Amino acid sequence: MTQNNDPSKKVPSEVVNSGSLTATAASAALNTMKHDVKFNRDIMPVQTAQALVLERVACGLIERVPLEQSYGRHLAEEAVANRPVPHFRRSIMDGYAVIAKDTSGADASNRVSLQVIGEVPCGAVWSGELRQGQAIRIMTGAQVPEGADSVVRLEWTTTVERAGSTDVVGELHSSAKLNIASVNEQHQPQRTIAVHQVVKPGEAINGIGTEMQVGEVLVQKGQCIGAGEMGLLAMFGYAYVHVYRRPQVAILSTGQELLALEEDLVPGKIYNSNSYILLAQLQSAGVTPHLLPHIPDDLTTLRERLDDALERYDLVITTGGVSVGDHDLLYDYTNNWDGELLFNKVKMRPGSPTTVGFCRGKPLFALSGNPAACYVGFELFVRPTLLRMQGVAEPLPEPITAQLTEPYRVRDNFDRYVRAVLTITAEGKAEVRPTRADISSATVSIRDANCLFLSPASEEGMEAGALVQVFPLEGL
Repeated sequence: MTQNNDPSKKVPSEVVNSGSLTATAASAALNTMKHDVKFNRDIMPVQTAQALVLERVACGLIERVPLEQSYGRHLAEEAVANRPVPHFRRSIMDGYAVIAKDTSGADASNRVSLQVIGEVPCGAVWSGELRQGQAIRIMTGAQVPEGADSVVRLEWTTTVERAGSTDVVGELHSSAKLNIASVNEQHQPQRTIAVHQVVKPGEAINGIGTEMQVGEVLVQKGQCIGAGEMGLLAMFGYAYVHVYRRPQVAILSTGQELLALEEDLVPGKIYNSNSYILLAQLQSAGVTPHLLPHIPDDLTTLRERLDDALERYDLVITTGGVSVGDHDLLYDYTNNWDGELLFNKVKMRPGSPTTVGFCRGKPLFALSGNPAACYVGFELFVRPTLLRMQGVAEPLPEPITAQLTEPYRVRDNFDRYVRAVLTITAEGKAEVRPTRADISSATVSIRDANCLFLSPASEEGMEAGALVQVFPLEGL
């Protein structure tokens, strides 16, 4: 059933009861009332509007993908360690595996001699057992042989002599192939080393599970998979992972003034830059954007194209047509559609006419046609929605506190989200300043900004030195 959200559809009693009004006068009265409603929309605070949207958003579908295709995706289930790390005693440096008490009293003037009985490179396992007075050459990352309880650094030793040997002490096995032929020590030259530094038991050895225990969480559900996450998942043999499907998002621009990029620029027209701003923002949010053909200022066409987009895609974004002009048609569309209108005016600048509704569970975000307002509206409302759809439990941006380095004397009865530059001083202090072009139509402010700071509604604005809430933008 079509929902009628427009109070102007209720005919005034004076129009109904008065026989003296002509059809033209009645129509004019209705248009006047509709005009007043369009101008006098209910205003919603930003935080209330954000909560209203997010409480209606559910996580999307889940799919299984190879790990190499998981970068930038959000994990759909918690990944845990299925074994300890390391799962063997691991040398953390090049040197010699020894028995610590054999080095007792060693220093530059009292060197301790040890017989080197073999070598353990990475990926190999020494099958014998180290005995008192012996040492085994070992590489960083290799498994420490049985009997050894410490590793002495290479630079703490000196080679004394080399000689042949007929003693078979142990065998070297590759951990990659269990049936690899052994290498007997009688085929390897032996030598004696002098140790001139005392080592303690456990020195230069990572014990089993010192980095990670069985059952420890590797990647949280909903977490975005980056390089570190991919490395951890690979370390534990996750060849495939379950991730949330990328939301499919439609971008629709409106307005007779817009030109396609391949068209020639003519007086009164501008290129459609908003769609490409949104395209970049959507890609950074990990979703699949679909740039649809431009919609002219025609309500019938707008309705057909929007209805079709809401049917085919997971989320729809429009840019332009949300204000109070005669050709701003999104207001008319959302007042006579099969959806629920949540709000169409937010107590913020830029982007106060930002409009959001849901149709059959799918969000429609109608953003301002001004580039900066469109950009800010996306960051405050669309990005958190897309993150929630990809399993992020707390998708709203976390503010930090920074000190304003110059005055911001803008009077406004609405909160202002100001495009700004955040810097961290050598002392670790967060400082912020507005970009030079603080108007909603200035695309250059988007290029220059790495954050938004909140300037609360005020009659005076703010002075330099004031502490403000700062919302870092994606990629900072």
